[in-house]
Order: sequence, then structure tokens, then C-alpha cells
Amino acid sequence: MNEFWIILTASIVAINAALLGCFLLLRKMSMVGDAISHAVLPGIVVAYYLSGDKTSILLLIGATLMGVLTSYLIIFLSKKARIQGDASIGITYTLLFAVGMIMISTWLKGNVDIDMECVLYGDVALINLDKIIIDGNLYIGPRAFYVEIIAFAIIIVSLLWGYKGFKILSFNEDYAQSLGIRTGRWHYFLMTLVSLTTVVAFEVVGAILVVGFLIVPPATAQLLTNRLPFMLIVAALLGIVSAIGGYYVAVWLNVSITGAMIVVSGLIFSLAFIYVRFRERLGNKSVTEHLPI
Repeated sequence: MNEFWIILTASIVAINAALLGCFLLLRKMSMVGDAISHAVLPGIVVAYYLSGDKTSILLLIGATLMGVLTSYLIIFLSKKARIQGDASIGITYTLLFAVGMIMISTWLKGNVDIDMECVLYGDVALINLDKIIIDGNLYIGPRAFYVEIIAFAIIIVSLLWGYKGFKILSFNEDYAQSLGIRTGRWHYFLMTLVSLTTVVAFEVVGAILVVGFLIVPPATAQLLTNRLPFMLIVAALLGIVSAIGGYYVAVWLNVSITGAMIVVSGLIFSLAFIYVRFRERLGNKSVTEHLPI
């Protein structure tokens, strides 16, 4: 039963990250997800200090707000300060992450019990320790699973409602602005969803490895399809395959479960890349062209 909940929870994490990762990839902003996943640490620390509870909704709110602030700072540095985009990302997330580490080790020393390894790497194998039990002895699953399900529902509803807005923002932001669409609102809405996804994934895969799910399945899907709806579906399915395959590889080799999931995801990307190159050599139309609207 523990195996079932681990695989199921990791699969939901992979789906959440892969769906949003597709839009980040198309906007050439994949590493913004990496920045947000690290930079939300100060928000988590402050929220935990105020609430004193790791399960408090304040942690989610604080981290999400910090994620949006991170996105704003990146844009400010790249557009106003005229710093190159990748440098803006590096400056922002390393600075905020360092501030969070200092807050844990000094300002909040002795007051906050936050495991840095859990934040960085997570441990999906331990999610069953935080159980939800009803009627005294009926185990209905780990808390992490239900947190991920709620995040999944929010993401699905948001994408269904705002699909056209996210799509036009991803393919032609200038055209969207010419139509009078407030692209800034859509951008920060997307960043809020990315922040939500990374924060709720801390306990399962950690701040570092969630980036793998944000980038690798969408990149693989882009190799295999040239239509956005199929890209979203393929990315989600590849995330599930990576979660399932990674779990059994980890059990077989007795290694980190989350690490094995990302390695399997990377192997799938490699196979997809070889397949695409093989098709191109046979003279078929390249499937790596820019996606049409």
C-alpha cells in the first residue's frame, strides 16, 4: 500500500509540474521555475515563524507571494536594469535563497524546525509517515497526496479557464499586447501557479528535483509533437511514466527514489531525441519546429 501512495503522489507532482512547464518552455522561461523553487525559501521561513505549524496555509501563501516577487524582480532586472535574462535569474534566486538560509541559521535559530535537506531534496519515501486517518483506524492516504490533488485541481481549472490567454502569451506576446490583452496579468498568474506547484512539491521531491519535472517532460513532449494540446497531454503522460519507472529503478538499485525518477525522465528524453534524429535522417518533416498556434 505504501508503494501505491508513493507512486500516485509522485505522479501527481509530475503532472502538475509538466503541465505548467510546457508554457514555461514555450516562453523560454524554464529556468524561472528553478529560480522560484529556490527563492521561495524566505517566504516559507517567515510564514512558519508566524504560524509555528508546517501544515499551515500561511506557508503556501508566503511561498507563493515570494514566488511572484521573484518573477517581478527578474523582469525588473532584465528590463529596467538591462541585465541579461539568465544573469537576472541567477542574481535573484541565489540572493533570495541565501537570505532564506541565513534566516534559518541565525534570525530564527532555535525557533524554527525546518529541515534544509527536506526543502532541497524532499523524500517521497517518507510521505506515508504523515497519515490521514478517519474513524480511528481507517487510513485514507498521506497528507502530501491530498495537498497535491488540491494543487492539481487548481491547475486544471486555471488552465481550462485561461488556456487561450496562456497560449497567446506563450507564442506571441507582442501580438497579445496589440490586441489589448494585459499580458502582465497572465504572466503573474502563471508564476503564481508555478510557485504553488513548487511549494507543495517540497515534501515529495524537494526544491531542486521538482525543476526536473518542470523541464524534462515538456522538453521531451516538444520533440514528439507540434501541437500544444498534445504537448500538454504527452508531457503529463511522460511525467507519470518517469514517476512509475523511477520508483522501480530506485527499488532495484537501492538508490534515491526522486533522483531515479528524474534519471528515467532524462533517459526518455534521450530516446525521444534519438528517435527524432532518426526520422529526420529518413527525410521526414522535422517535429522540432516551433509549435503553431
